[in-house]
Amino acid sequence: MSILVAALYKFVSLPDYEDLQQPLLSCCRENDVMGTILLASEGINGTIAGPPEGIRNVLGFLRSDERMTDLVHKESWSEESPFYRMKVRLKREIVTMGVPEIDPNETVGTYVDAQEWNDLISDPNVVLVDARNDYEVAIGTFKGAIDPHTKSFRELPDWLRGQFADRANTKVAMFCTGGIRCEKSTAFLRSEGFDDVYHLRGGILKYLETVPEDESLWEGECFVFDQRVAVKHGLEQGSYDQCFACRMPISEEEMQSEMYVKGVSCPHCYDEHSEERKKRFADRQKQIELARQRGEQHIGATR
Repeated sequence: MSILVAALYKFVSLPDYEDLQQPLLSCCRENDVMGTILLASEGINGTIAGPPEGIRNVLGFLRSDERMTDLVHKESWSEESPFYRMKVRLKREIVTMGVPEIDPNETVGTYVDAQEWNDLISDPNVVLVDARNDYEVAIGTFKGAIDPHTKSFRELPDWLRGQFADRANTKVAMFCTGGIRCEKSTAFLRSEGFDDVYHLRGGILKYLETVPEDESLWEGECFVFDQRVAVKHGLEQGSYDQCFACRMPISEEEMQSEMYVKGVSCPHCYDEHSEERKKRFADRQKQIELARQRGEQHIGATR
């Protein structure tokens, strides 16, 4: 596998974030790096993929800014690029929670390294909360974790406000894919009066990378926001595909359903789209397959 995938984020004050957009985009393009990076006044967040030397050059470019010299990233490998273009976007938040007064640069929960995570969540007095959305939780989570059943990260604050009446004495541990949502989630909990709050440093990805499978308390696979769809222990590519029509992860069993048509529908969305829309999806999938037969890469190919 020759494509290096790097996931990165950092909450840091970047009042000039708009000025960083074009130089960063140029650096990525010059190094054949693809993916998406978000810039906001509160920091940077993204996942990029490309040749190892190109990824190192982009990370070096970012760390040449004295505000990001300690930027941490997580690596994995892919047989082909999980992205088809490079985007550097300007946003209000690098992860949208919708509570603008929350600043993880000021206060967050206590970080817990992957090697100590099992001990923490095995404590019967700890309430373990999955900070991800329902479709992510559906394919894998930690044993005993509470699923808030949220459709988007914006819904999590209201869910949290409705839980845990005894805030001063409730010990909460939270986790997410790479750690970024937990930074905001635990900062939010601290602002709501919770004192005993913890989160998994580096997220599920760091846990799956470093904790041996025979010692793991993780069950299933981990959804990722690129063309790999999901990863397993050791960050190996998982068994899930993704439905183009509804973006839900779909299992091998679901792909055997008569409601599954590649690029058109799956058991999650079969009854949600009109026949006209399904026809558009089918025409698009046909163009993707024709492009592959010609040895070309269709710009909107799903996998």
